[in-house]
Amino acid sequence: MSVLRLIHACAALTAGACLAVSLWSGIHDRGVGLAFGVLIAVGELTRWSGAQVRQAAPLGTAGSLSYALLGADAGQPIQHDAPQVVTIVLAASLLGGVPHIWCGRTPTLDHLARRVLSVAFAAVCFQPLYSKGAFEGWNGPGYALLLIALLVLTALCDAVLAAALVHSRTGWPFTPLLRDELRGLLGIGSAVCATGSVMALAVAVTGLWALPVFCLPLLLTQLSVRRYAAVRATYRQTIASLARATEIAGYTPTGHARRVAALSLAVGRDLGLSGPSLTVLESAALMHDIGQLSLVDPVPAGATAALPREEQRRIALLGGAVVRQTGVDAAVAVVVERQADPFREQPLAARIIRAVNAYEEKARDAGPDGPLRALEELRLATAGDYAPEVVESLARVLSQVGGWRGDTVADSGGGRRAGLSDPAPGGVTHG
Repeated sequence: MSVLRLIHACAALTAGACLAVSLWSGIHDRGVGLAFGVLIAVGELTRWSGAQVRQAAPLGTAGSLSYALLGADAGQPIQHDAPQVVTIVLAASLLGGVPHIWCGRTPTLDHLARRVLSVAFAAVCFQPLYSKGAFEGWNGPGYALLLIALLVLTALCDAVLAAALVHSRTGWPFTPLLRDELRGLLGIGSAVCATGSVMALAVAVTGLWALPVFCLPLLLTQLSVRRYAAVRATYRQTIASLARATEIAGYTPTGHARRVAALSLAVGRDLGLSGPSLTVLESAALMHDIGQLSLVDPVPAGATAALPREEQRRIALLGGAVVRQTGVDAAVAVVVERQADPFREQPLAARIIRAVNAYEEKARDAGPDGPLRALEELRLATAGDYAPEVVESLARVLSQVGGWRGDTVADSGGGRRAGLSDPAPGGVTHG
């Protein structure tokens, strides 16, 4: 059984068991459950589904975790248990997610599986011990630190689940995916954990009136993250537009930069790159030929891999100068400038772009056997021109997408497998 099916099966069994227990024993403290259910449903309704970001429903997540760690309402102990927590969270998540499910805009099964398992983990760690009085001696800062510690453990478990699900669906290496998830915990993930713990503490002291008060800061944070995601999307579109300048001017074939960028991203993921490194790699790959705009006589078909080393170096330096003038990240300009250097002196991103660009140029319009011959030529040139580990990674990526055509990676319907999805902004975690 694949990891994806295993996680979905565990979530389904957990949800089914909790629902059965809740139906058998009944729902306790219905007013509290209704209030948190409305909060979670509203959080799911405000979930956005544009550019892929790692935390699309922070309010719903914070409300779910707060309910899982709630022990009292205005000083009065409440009677709900872990199965009831999971049941209400699942019902509210489904209710709030109806518009998204109807439009097919979100990975609903993965989202619900993670929500059920993470909330179940938090509730099972807290509710049985609380109901037995294990935390009666915990007061003030000690109790708050206890809730924060449980939320941190829950966030770590959720990060592992998120990385496992993406790994199972895409085949991308697990370790870089997990590293991205853990990095995201430092951003809005920490805000979600803090809000969840504060809401649980505030409701325990002041009652349900604390919910709208402490939701407002997280809503403002959510709005800021959405605006940040929009800025990142605009930035990426600007780079893509600049990359098309060589195609419009007739210096490179149509789609060349896009294909190189898609394949470079896939190779970068296979080699363990993640987060900001992938963003720099994609931007540099899109703009790797922009130096050709400074040439008086265009290179035939834009094929720079066959040019003398000095000419390649000159075009790369011209490209780096253009990139610096556009205001793009300086790291992108460095990669563009160094793509023609000896591979032992290049950063990994430049090694990847050099090999992928050469492959795309050699395989393009070369007939059915062209891609295989192009890869063999790269392997024969690993002694001096191309990094061996990059060439072997390229071979693995091409075999995984089911063919040896250079446009297979760029144009295969599910872009996610090839690495076409836009990297999420740093510091944002999956919801």
